[in-house]
Amino acid sequence: MKIQEFRRKREGKTNYKKRLNLLLSKKPRLVIRKSLKNIIVQIVEYAPDGDKVIAGANSKELEKKFQWKTGRSNMPSAYLTGYLLGKKATKKDIKEAVLDLGLNESAKGGKFYAALKGVLDAGIDVPHSDDILPDEKRLTGSHISEEISKSFEEIKKKIE
Repeated sequence: MKIQEFRRKREGKTNYKKRLNLLLSKKPRLVIRKSLKNIIVQIVEYAPDGDKVIAGANSKELEKKFQWKTGRSNMPSAYLTGYLLGKKATKKDIKEAVLDLGLNESAKGGKFYAALKGVLDAGIDVPHSDDILPDEKRLTGSHISEEISKSFEEIKKKIE
């Protein structure tokens, strides 16, 4: 008799071993996901009837609320989305979380870690290694153009 796997495992959507290890920490999870056009950052807590999102931010908010016009899936927008989430989370008295990248492959200094850096700068404590975070030039967008860097600073001040 063949044992049936969980549906989400069969579909390649969930790694239950990794999820269990994150849940055993009993801390909220900092969930970072990306789509083709957006970065989504959430603080999620486990509940028996389904995970609950405590705070969330999407890079669409940068465009709508803060008039960010330089794309929603680049490195500076990932940082600002993380920073926005961090500010929302501190207002809800969330002080710490553990990083959950799901099935995404992480690259040192990539977009996921730019979002993590934004959350860290907003005051949320997330265990990490400093050598995985991107450098400041990439976060602000000054490696792309000076105009993006100026826009980045303006929006960061608005979020604060």
